[in-house]
Amino acid sequence: MVAEPMSVPGASTPALAAPGGSPAPAREPIVPRKRSLGATLWRYRTLYLMAIPGMLYFLVFKYVPMGGLIISFQDYKPFLGIMNSPWVGFEHFVRLFTEDTFTMLLRNTLILSILLMVISFPVPIVLALLLNELRSKWFQRSVQTIIYIPHFMSWVIVVSIFYVMLTIDGGAINNVIQQLGFEPVSFLTDPEWLRPMYVFQHIWRTAGWGTIVYLAALTAVDMHLYEAAEIDGANRWRQTWHITLPAIRATIIVLFILSIGDFLELGFEHMFLLLNSMNREVGEIFDTFVYTAGIQNGQLSFATAVGLFKGLVGLILVVFANSLAKRFGEEGVY
Repeated sequence: MVAEPMSVPGASTPALAAPGGSPAPAREPIVPRKRSLGATLWRYRTLYLMAIPGMLYFLVFKYVPMGGLIISFQDYKPFLGIMNSPWVGFEHFVRLFTEDTFTMLLRNTLILSILLMVISFPVPIVLALLLNELRSKWFQRSVQTIIYIPHFMSWVIVVSIFYVMLTIDGGAINNVIQQLGFEPVSFLTDPEWLRPMYVFQHIWRTAGWGTIVYLAALTAVDMHLYEAAEIDGANRWRQTWHITLPAIRATIIVLFILSIGDFLELGFEHMFLLLNSMNREVGEIFDTFVYTAGIQNGQLSFATAVGLFKGLVGLILVVFANSLAKRFGEEGVY
């Protein structure tokens, strides 16, 4: 009894001889049918339904308002509307770049942005690495919960807490300073203390929440790498430097590129709550200036031009940072 050759899936079947001696035609390979767009949408309908709220958010609050940027090239009058307001071209941009306040606004915004990039951005990474080293899961979760809490406080509450602690009239910090025999410090009105206070408050509120992404990335690290490194004699510092940090490098780069997009977008509410007549010279930034010019003074077209300038700068920085990351062999954002 002769065994028949086993057929292999996907392999071409040899042509069989026809009764007349001529070979039979070979079978055509089976090509999988492509799914239609409707079938694909129906198959992944749950995922698309979950994405709808996010898509609507960006559509309504990000893309639709872009149509209003046209008023930055007009002398917009609310009673005339966008279609009937007179065109002024680049007049508002020329005014922005030629006014004396532009240098002050650019200087203050750049200094605070650089401070946040250098000081605030690495803090969640360090916290995530420290939390990853904790062996007690109960203690790790307790610390995570504590550092997450400030994220759920609004800037009004955060600034109010620091106001109560730092004020000269009965503030806890100044009471301690006076008991030590020193003069009270005007933290809230002294221009020299505005930027350190701004950065510290930003770190206190956002650092804990920022560790979530890095801790999630750390869960994907293969534990066998640590075991092999420990056998080779590497201490915890060497393991962190050669295993942990390279494992989350892609996540760090992506978040860094995204944060660069907000380089001139520090946020209005936080700085506005810290500003007063004593520290405005070092605290006035583009976001607070847009509120003052657009809302308080009614210069809507000029305020829109300032906002468009910030957006274009952020776009250019993101494209440049992403291309730089690609050049060094990283994934990038797109």
